[in-house]
Amino acid sequence: MTEHQLPQGFETLAIHAGQEADPQTGAVVTPIYQVSTYKQDGVGGLRGGYEYSRSANPTRTALEECLAALEGGARGLAFASGLAAEDTLLRTILKPGDHIVIPNDAYGGTFRLFAKVLTRWGVEFSVANTQDLETVRAALRPNTRAVWVETPSNPLLGITDLAALAEIAHGAGALLVVDNTFASPYLQQPISFGADAVVHSTTKYMGGHSDVVGGALVLADAALGEEVAYHQNAMGAVSGPFDAWLVLRGIKTLGVRMDRHSSNAEKVAELLAGHPKVSQVLYPGLPGHPGHDIAAKQMKAFGGMVSFRVAGGEEAAVEVCNRAQLFTLGESLGGVESLIEHPGRMTHASAAGSPLEVPGDLVRVSVGIESIDDLLADLKQALG
Repeated sequence: MTEHQLPQGFETLAIHAGQEADPQTGAVVTPIYQVSTYKQDGVGGLRGGYEYSRSANPTRTALEECLAALEGGARGLAFASGLAAEDTLLRTILKPGDHIVIPNDAYGGTFRLFAKVLTRWGVEFSVANTQDLETVRAALRPNTRAVWVETPSNPLLGITDLAALAEIAHGAGALLVVDNTFASPYLQQPISFGADAVVHSTTKYMGGHSDVVGGALVLADAALGEEVAYHQNAMGAVSGPFDAWLVLRGIKTLGVRMDRHSSNAEKVAELLAGHPKVSQVLYPGLPGHPGHDIAAKQMKAFGGMVSFRVAGGEEAAVEVCNRAQLFTLGESLGGVESLIEHPGRMTHASAAGSPLEVPGDLVRVSVGIESIDDLLADLKQALG
């Protein structure tokens, strides 16, 4: 912040951070620099630091600066997918023989990356319930380099105390990595609680319109940010300019969308909690949720994701998914439209038979921003 710059709120940063008017045309929206290479003023004379768009692109730079501002980090980096972001971070901070603690509730693709890819590279991992801090402490080893956590978690909506977990990780000389996809930086900023790295699938709430695949990292430390940026360029799974532009466009309305996602999800959770065919509702906004108090402390609101268990078992859960009409049956989450899925057979199928296997009677919904009365009516008919 310069001497004369006023403090800026989240919504202002979302619209303006890294997105000054184009100096050549005055365009108020960052242009799509659909270009691969750049003219140099003599050998090595780069205009604005750009030489080749894998290394840097002005549209991607605008997104990366915005991401860092929203998360309160020193460096933001944009990738082709959330898993590309995860892989680049992990190959930066880990080497063969290192150990990492991962949560017992996490995105199935993240588990697959650890279990099927990184183990072949010589990385060890232990699974721990990150909501039980003593369990995490017991999982630490002398060669532990990082602790990984999702909060709220996917798909069981578990809540972890980030400040307490950061203290444990740092006490062991390890980094704390937080997947903040479910909350978005509007609802939660993990770096302010001690996280060293924040991961996003920008496909989800950041993009917000189910029209782009992308990922992001925000690093608290500038030196680590530079190291990860080196690997980003060396490994090459970067966000293309049009994808970066789509995520930037989505971020501009992130605050107002998350307010609506959260308010709709609270009403959905209340309906489900009182339905005779639902045996359990997993939503941190409900006072009976075991992580409710922690979520209230570290989140602005409770988000748009709700999971619930169907009393009739797995087949009944599948039927609920099939009967839904306004809730579209599909993977992913965080778009303006509501989605419903069966995690055990869809997004988390890769975790079957592992400590991360999810219950067969579980249904996950991504509550969109449609009229709430329509959403509630659809869930009532789907439950029968």
